Amino acid sequence: MDPRSRRRSPRHLTVAADLEPVRLAVTAVFDAKHRAREEALAACRRVIRSSANAIRALHRGERAEADSLIADAGATLSGAVAVLAAHQDVLNAGFVHDASKEYAEARLTLALSAGEPLPLPADIGVEPAAYLNGLGEAVGELRRRMLDLLRAEDLAAAEHTLAAMDAVVEMLATIDYPDGMTGGLRRTTDVARALVERSRSDLTTTVVQERLRKELRKK
Repeated sequence: MDPRSRRRSPRHLTVAADLEPVRLAVTAVFDAKHRAREEALAACRRVIRSSANAIRALHRGERAEADSLIADAGATLSGAVAVLAAHQDVLNAGFVHDASKEYAEARLTLALSAGEPLPLPADIGVEPAAYLNGLGEAVGELRRRMLDLLRAEDLAAAEHTLAAMDAVVEMLATIDYPDGMTGGLRRTTDVARALVERSRSDLTTTVVQERLRKELRKK
């Protein structure tokens, strides 16, 4: 056996033994972080599911059901954020932002559809970036509502809905910060603006057709 190996062995064993406390310390941290992440991830999936179902209930005219689902989503999101309070790196991960955005979209779609005042980000417990992206995506839900109103021949309500969509896009266009800060708000705003223009075209066509029908009835 190489004499140099014998000289190194005691030191080698000491270093290996000294690493065990390091391993235990870091795995304890990561175990706690992993448990919190898994719990919060499951909660955020529930938030997204409840928020989507709330919007569907709104389109069906089931306000009480929508309110219940939104309340569940809000409470679940708060729980997820609390679980991650000691793990800010995970809290800032994408899945929390996505769940917050979906919850904000449901809350804001409800308020816009009902003509109610919009809650502020702090009122619903979400960060401004998630709130604004949720507001932008609510424009798509308002377009669906407007089309339903057109089919029901409620032109006045359809015009009011389009006005709300237009106001949202105009406001979002004034938020001029880097995408890294706003969560990609510029793209959300561009999509919402395109939906507004399509909706304006649909409404205009329907109004013109209605005028023509009225003129024909007079003859």
